[in-house]
Amino acid sequence: MSPQGVPTTSGNSLDPWYGAYAARTAGLAASEVRALFAVASRPEVVSLAGGMPFVSALPEELIREAADRTIRESGPQALQYGSGQGVPKLREQILDVMALEGISGSADDVVVTTGSQHALELFSKLFLDPGDVVISEGPSYVTAMVIFKSYQAEVDHIPMDEHGLIPEALREHIVALRGAGKTIKFLYTIPSFHNPAGVTLSWERRLEIIDICRQNDILVLEDNPYGLLYFDGPPPQALRSVDEDGVVYLGTFSKTLAPGFRVGWALAPHAIREKLILANEAAILSPSSFSQMVVAQYLDQADWRQQIDTFRGVYRERKTAMISALEEYLPSCAWTDPNGGFYVWLTLPEQLDSKAMLPRAVTELVAYTPGTAFFANGDGRRNIRLSFCYPTPEAIKLGVRRLATVVNGELDLLDTFAGTGSLRRAPDRAGYTAPPPDLS
Repeated sequence: MSPQGVPTTSGNSLDPWYGAYAARTAGLAASEVRALFAVASRPEVVSLAGGMPFVSALPEELIREAADRTIRESGPQALQYGSGQGVPKLREQILDVMALEGISGSADDVVVTTGSQHALELFSKLFLDPGDVVISEGPSYVTAMVIFKSYQAEVDHIPMDEHGLIPEALREHIVALRGAGKTIKFLYTIPSFHNPAGVTLSWERRLEIIDICRQNDILVLEDNPYGLLYFDGPPPQALRSVDEDGVVYLGTFSKTLAPGFRVGWALAPHAIREKLILANEAAILSPSSFSQMVVAQYLDQADWRQQIDTFRGVYRERKTAMISALEEYLPSCAWTDPNGGFYVWLTLPEQLDSKAMLPRAVTELVAYTPGTAFFANGDGRRNIRLSFCYPTPEAIKLGVRRLATVVNGELDLLDTFAGTGSLRRAPDRAGYTAPPPDLS
């Protein structure tokens, strides 16, 4: 024991302070998405892994003018500490953004955060005790699960299909969890252009899920970074538009403007809002005044709705390129066909393992995210998340072709050494390819 009372023999050769960490740090681990960045950043690798927005579609002069005007008109305030709740003008403008998805509210109930990821962290800090359960779609957003685990909570996945989370399965899981004595704290959901599945929760199911959660006194955490990035038509209105008291809504400018600003927000019922502000102040004192004011200037001066439409066109073209390449090169697989967002969810033939296959993919100079990254329980080995947001259409086609080389090589090995016979199947052109996507 050291003079300060810290154990000196409970560490290891890599970290002598291993035994001093809080128990909750056991839930902190590098995600498979993060681990891919070093590989995916190599110029010769086509990365279909990371969900990076194509910020080059944003005219630089718009941001430069907003930043210059902020310094000229509000320099001392922009470079100073600010409110833990956020700049009032920006909070009013956020109401205009959310109104596009049917949400009405008060700027007083908006809390600006350092990206919506930060809002997710603050919310989890307020609500989760060790052993609590978060209900979430299966698959789900990888870093959300990292946060939930860091607070020693369990994640219970609810199956999905092409219309989103299945309400009847939600009912069954609630009954089973409470029958086992578990405490359910909230439902975490990405209803529009889901990450990673790409599917969108139907309007009928939104209403049914809200009703289920009301009946069972379960709070809903609605994470909606992609809702305005639709292709052929907007998704149904946000869950928050239906229930102001039972839904906390998370939004961000990372996808519709640029992630480098790190500006997101939470819209919460009044009492929860108060605690979010206190948690925000305890964590970072205040979000960046400069970033908020630049975003506010941009929203005030630029045609931001038209810029979002420009992003929609960019991502629509790239999604089309990915679906076309999948049809051409990987008819043995199945995939979702999203109407917005950044992602396609691929299902491999039954014998293949996306995580085990990744090293071979890297040698073929293509990167993807294995489906196991999006499940808390290790499921998803037949699945791959493919991101179409950042690569050019030409790079997407090349990447899918390289991926097909890997998949077909694995199938040929199975044919040769296991005597399984060919697993290639004819495509079903009615929107999906057989077999149907495995979203369970």
